[in-house]
Amino acid sequence: MKRLAVYCGSASPEDPRYIQLAYDVGAELAARGIGLVYGGGKLGLMGAVARGAKEAGGEVIGIIPEALVRAEVANHDCDELISVSGMHERKQKFTDLSDGFITLPGGVGTMDELWEAMSWAQLGYHSDPVGLLNAFGFYDDLIAFNAKMAQVGFVRPAHQNILISAETMPDLLDKMAAYVPHTPIFKMKAEEL
Repeated sequence: MKRLAVYCGSASPEDPRYIQLAYDVGAELAARGIGLVYGGGKLGLMGAVARGAKEAGGEVIGIIPEALVRAEVANHDCDELISVSGMHERKQKFTDLSDGFITLPGGVGTMDELWEAMSWAQLGYHSDPVGLLNAFGFYDDLIAFNAKMAQVGFVRPAHQNILISAETMPDLLDKMAAYVPHTPIFKMKAEEL
């Protein structure tokens, strides 16, 4: 994995563990020689993950919609800051530039990015690992919900291991490195669906 997209928000929760977590994730990626591709913002968890990577000597590529550049929230300290027209183009760039995806604790935008990465993997638009950092038990309920979708039959057996979760970054990166791509829907026959 040469570059990983990290999904996280621009919010700064009151609990300082979340900002520190994002900073540590950026630093861990840089220490492993993995470039960071992220949302291009300077605020909240986004700003922290970029600072962590940059201060540890890592590559930082930001992808940000033009409207957020105009709102002056763009991080101009990135090695490369790519301005795009909107969110769809942003997510496509994440996929084009990355070898996998990591989701940190976050809100609605972060969930949108996670579910799209999973959906695109299931369909076959990419075959990269989709990681979920379940720090502090933040995603316990989401992991249970994902298991429920599989149990009921809304996630095919071939796709039940797309979401890779771990409580620590080293464990998550190890699991992602060992990921074996599944058979995407685009390559399945009708009777397999």
